[in-house]
Amino acid sequence: MNLTEKEANQKNSDRKPDSEVATQSKQVVNSTQKSYDYDFIVIGTGPAGEGASMMASKSNQRVLAIERFTDVGGGCTHWGTIPSKSVRQSIIAYLNLSKIPYLGREFNLPIPKFNQFLNMASTVIESQVKMRRSFYTRNNVTIRYEEASFVDNHKIALVNASGNKKYVTGENIVIASGSRPMHPSNIDFSHPRILDSDKVLKLKETPSAMAIYGAGVVGCEYASIFNNLGLKVDLINSREHVLDFLDTEISDALNYHMREQGITIRNGETFESVEPHDDQVIINLTSGKKIKAPYLLWTQGRVANVKNLNLEAAGITVNDKGIVPVNELYQTCTPNIFAAGDVIGWPSLAGVAYDQGRSLVATNLKIKGYYFLPHYIPTGIYTTPEISFIGKTERELTQEKLPYEVGVANFKNLAKAQILGDNVGILKILFHRQTMEILGVHCFGRQASEIIHIGQAIMSQEKGANTLAYFLSNTFNYPSMAEAYRLAALNGINRL
Repeated sequence: MNLTEKEANQKNSDRKPDSEVATQSKQVVNSTQKSYDYDFIVIGTGPAGEGASMMASKSNQRVLAIERFTDVGGGCTHWGTIPSKSVRQSIIAYLNLSKIPYLGREFNLPIPKFNQFLNMASTVIESQVKMRRSFYTRNNVTIRYEEASFVDNHKIALVNASGNKKYVTGENIVIASGSRPMHPSNIDFSHPRILDSDKVLKLKETPSAMAIYGAGVVGCEYASIFNNLGLKVDLINSREHVLDFLDTEISDALNYHMREQGITIRNGETFESVEPHDDQVIINLTSGKKIKAPYLLWTQGRVANVKNLNLEAAGITVNDKGIVPVNELYQTCTPNIFAAGDVIGWPSLAGVAYDQGRSLVATNLKIKGYYFLPHYIPTGIYTTPEISFIGKTERELTQEKLPYEVGVANFKNLAKAQILGDNVGILKILFHRQTMEILGVHCFGRQASEIIHIGQAIMSQEKGANTLAYFLSNTFNYPSMAEAYRLAALNGINRL
């Protein structure tokens, strides 16, 4: 993405609720003559496309949403976030039944097959699709389930499943077509034993082992999922550390606990070739090692879904991963064409993509309050245990020579964690030594992706209100996981 970090993270403190935006948008008048079929054509119905479509519709615009799949929701709903997190949660809930700490015993419950957990996840997908489809219906957004490609910067060709073609025109066009797993040309992804993060959701059996190439967020999440199912997992990481963008202490903790759980992590390894066979896959590493497993799950990289869009016809060029360059207003080099979500690269988060879609439409229509994303954006990683963080890491603060201090709460000291029978985890608060301003929050452990939002809320306050003082002067429910903030604040203040 071509945004600078400052621009991408600029604070948006005057964000208005949807009801207010809807009222305000009635005052928006398109001053140009209605010479196009639609005011906005949105390619894709994932989070970015949905955000753009809903904001445009609420702003009294004529909107066409184009979806190449058979239903709305995009990769997030059908192949990414929703199915993988649903499977993970089902597995964890099932495992928790076998160990109830206050009963003082364990129950040896048989673990269901992987495809049974997939069946559980399918009900969530169906509910999400039904809900999201209703958004388009209620807001009078036209949906066409067809393949889109540019003819020029205002004209789109649509091809349906029967091969019939028609054309539509739009004053503004939004590219929100998402991304897909990257497939190196020297690996045969048509082979049934070579999987990617889409194909793994069709796995019918629970194998005895799984080799995973790529220890990014997706690779680590699936390593945890399959490990929880009792599989032997080999996690092959081309980098020297697992998730090295994390706070070092959190990355180290994840590395330790994954190994403790039985996951084999192979750092600093790259593949030379992959040999698929009828009963196994052999991964030949450049170090000379051979990794054998019933299946290989490839999670190394993603590319933008722009291959068939004919962007050249609209004057848009992309890099080798298909990333569409945009400015701080999510505008491409062709002024009436915008892009949001995975197609513009970092940070490739569903929640961010949705806000990007809303922001680009509001910017175009000059609706106050939606020009930029919030300053602090949380990231959630659904490993076991969970990880979530917001703001700066210790490494970044040290490089910037900011005088900071650390407050730490260990989950093993929380009554709620003891009640839940899950004592693994920490909460770290990084704060300025002089001003007490909170500079970063890092959480590792149960409910981390929920706990982080308390830190986000305080960090987003005005100067003087975004300090450690909030956690020292307010009462928290007891017992609760949120109480970790009070313990961490006390720990931090005692270090000064």
